[in-house]
Amino acid sequence: QLQLVESGGGSVQAGGSLRLSCVASESSSNYYAITWSRQAPGKDREWVSCISGSGSSTNYADSVKGRFTISRDHSKNAVYLQMDNLNPEDTGVYYCAVSSATWYPDCGTYLRLWGQGTQVTVSS
Repeated sequence: QLQLVESGGGSVQAGGSLRLSCVASESSSNYYAITWSRQAPGKDREWVSCISGSGSSTNYADSVKGRFTISRDHSKNAVYLQMDNLNPEDTGVYYCAVSSATWYPDCGTYLRLWGQGTQVTVSS
């Protein structure tokens, strides 16, 4: 059964960087788009970025554009989220999810399986 495991979260100061990893238990996930989302305390979950199954297409929320970079490594069944120039508004639990589509630019669509999440805390 497919599972997703996130890692790489932690506590950093504003302006710092973190690299999140999402590793799938099966290579079948490599065919499908992956989305990173986050949920801040007291707020709804929002998508942050997504990448197509091939890795050739990506999309970013306006709030992270130019600061976050999504990538994937099929040999490792992994998707990464490089987060630079972090600010306190980036604080939250970050989740990865696999889509039922190879690509759809609306990153929050067709998500079928979620990981457990990793905490990111950015202090000012």
